[in-house]
Amino acid sequence: MNRKKLKDIINVLLYLLGVLCLTYFVITFVGQRTRVEGDSMNETLYEGDNLIVDKITYRFRDPERFEVIVFPCPYERSMFFIKRIIGLPGETVQIDEKGNIHINGEILQEHYGKEIISPEHAGVAANPVTLGPDEYFVMGDNRNNSNDSRFAIVGNIKKEDIIGRVVLRIWPLSRFGSIDDRKEAVAKN
Repeated sequence: MNRKKLKDIINVLLYLLGVLCLTYFVITFVGQRTRVEGDSMNETLYEGDNLIVDKITYRFRDPERFEVIVFPCPYERSMFFIKRIIGLPGETVQIDEKGNIHINGEILQEHYGKEIISPEHAGVAANPVTLGPDEYFVMGDNRNNSNDSRFAIVGNIKKEDIIGRVVLRIWPLSRFGSIDDRKEAVAKN
């Protein structure tokens, strides 16, 4: 083998190594693609939707109410849940008998729930749930068909367990676009 061919092979290998390192960096620290399985986030996300998860934002700021996040399933760490942040650290969350969500005693004004929460789906939030300094209360938008913070099997989510926030739906193309997670939703004061 002559020197030119050896040099070309080394250049190609170095190029491929660089591409692999860059890909690893992006997937590990910046963003990743994930796919929705199940219907706990209907009417916002549907089975088969492909999403881009921003993994870098929460390195610079805390998660905010109504953002859609991804975190590992507490009982199956190789699976991931996609839910909406409802309660923030230090807040008290409760769901009343009419299905209203209360944050620190005030009714949360939001439009994400697919339906009114039925009393049997209030879970632990039928009584006040006070969040710790790094805990978040999350719920699926399909409120009566979602395993989320209302149930002990999931519980409150610690900030360190949040992988990132959903920012973009890339498939199907007919619904391509950003996930507008905070539009027109505010806590009533």
